[in-house]
This record gives sequence, structure tokens and C-alpha cells, in this order.
Amino acid sequence: MPLDKSYLEYSKRHYGMDHDRYDWSMLSDRKPVNWPKGKKLALWINVSLQFFPLNQQGVPVKPIGGMTMPYPDLRHYSLRDYGNRVGIYRMLKAFDKYEVAATYAVNGELAERAPYLMNAIKERNAEIIAHGWNMDSMHHNGLSLNEENELVCRTLDALRPFASKDIKGWLSPSRFEGNQTPEVLKKSESIEYFCDWVNDDMPYEFKTGNGPLTAMPLSNELEDRYILLNNLHSEQSYGEQIKDAADLLISEAKEQGGRILGLSLHPWVIGQPHRIKVLEDILEYLMSKEEVWSASASEILEYWQSQQ
Repeated sequence: MPLDKSYLEYSKRHYGMDHDRYDWSMLSDRKPVNWPKGKKLALWINVSLQFFPLNQQGVPVKPIGGMTMPYPDLRHYSLRDYGNRVGIYRMLKAFDKYEVAATYAVNGELAERAPYLMNAIKERNAEIIAHGWNMDSMHHNGLSLNEENELVCRTLDALRPFASKDIKGWLSPSRFEGNQTPEVLKKSESIEYFCDWVNDDMPYEFKTGNGPLTAMPLSNELEDRYILLNNLHSEQSYGEQIKDAADLLISEAKEQGGRILGLSLHPWVIGQPHRIKVLEDILEYLMSKEEVWSASASEILEYWQSQQ
């Protein structure tokens, strides 16, 4: 039987985007943004501090970076733990050496399990972004509104004792969302921006039924795990890609206004002894450029908002 023509009908189909989450616009047509002191490129270093449960449920899908072997997958579980016990401290030394302001996306359950690590982050007066309860606690359409709201509230409650500043940002585990996730985040009365959508180089207003959020562009293409473990590129290639991205964004910024370079890092990946050198090399390259401004996610967002 022929397909009924109603199958192809969509009530929100219109010019630009086929949804009402945000207004369509070309990046090159937007109002140019000026970063402090005439800087061209805002450097946002985002460090994900994560807890992967050993008894992973994988509902509705397995978490990215999670367990892959039959239970108990101690090899992968202990490798993730290595990042929070060893790798992160190599990274902190590198940030101090090159005077980089890092932002930390943290699972709520990790905060409960590793208060020593959380206190180290708090002592640095660094920004914390909520990263869900744990990496196996996905936000998806199978959750009721109350269940998802409970996950968000439990995460924020676990993180707040260790936060030196208000928690304004959110990064979903594996960037996984349900249709109602943005509404739940906005309802929390704490979250002002989220980092799940990777469809732009600059922030933009994202509409929810509870009011606007801001979508912040944290690149997935430049993520250490994605390039090194998914694409299987070498450490040298990883470093070259970051530098190439920085150079191009700076050149664009000189003509079109400030840009953001968001680097997503994982201690269990880049904090390894055979990889930390490439991170140091990247930071040395970026911070040697007079056009680069290193800032937290909220600082970048505040400067952008002040010029909209």
C-alpha cells in the first residue's frame, strides 16, 4: 500500500530549523563579540570528573566510555578510577604551570565518593558544572518528569558543598537528553546554561517551556577521548588538531568577532603518563598567543551576554 501523505507532514516544518528550540541564524551575521583586553579567542578548558559504576545498567544505552566487558569489568573500572586518583593531579600541575583557568564538570556521585578531590577543586576557586549523578544515569524519554527532576536535584545537592561559586552549568552524561531535559534543568532555578548541543561555535539562546537557557558550545570533535580513543589518532595528531583549530578560530575572530575554543578533557585519558606531555605542549602553544583569553565557562558566558 502507498505511504499515507500525512506521514511526511510535520507541524513545525518551516524556514530555518524544524523546531522551536532556538531561532535560526548564520554565525557570520550575528553581532560581533569582544573579549576582555581585545582578546580574540576565549579558551574554555572543561575537565570531566566522572564515576562509572561497575554494575553498569546501560539504560537506555551504554554510557560513552563505560564498561565494555562482562561483569565485573575491573580493567575499565579501575582505569576510570585512575583518572580521579592520579591523572587529574598531573593535569592540575599543568594548569598551574601555564596559568590556565579550568572548569570542572563533575558527577554528583563522584563528589560523595571522592571528597578529597572535590576539596582540591574547591581550594582552586574553580567553577563546577553539574555532570549528572553518574555516567550510567542517563537522561532520556523513559524517565518520568519526577524521576528526572530527582536526578538533577540530587546531583546539585551533592555538588554544592564543594562549589566555591554558584553552579550555573550542566553537561549531561554522554550528552544524552530526553525531550523534557531542558525544561527540567531550567526548573532547577540554578542552571543557566548547558553544554549538550554541539551545533555552533558561539553561545545561543535555547528556549524551554520554563524560560530560556543558554546553549554553550563544548566541542565534541576536539575532545581527547573522541580523538584518541574513538578516532584512534596519535597524540601528535591530537595536538596538531587543537592548534589548527585555535589558529583558524583566531583568524575568523579578527574578521567576525570573538570566538570560543572549548577543550573537553578526561583525566583517565589525557592524564596518563604517556599523554600528559601533549597536553602541556598544547597549553604552552595556546597561552603563548596574545589573542587567547583563558576563562571559566561562566566568565565567557557573562561577557557574551553583556553584549547581546
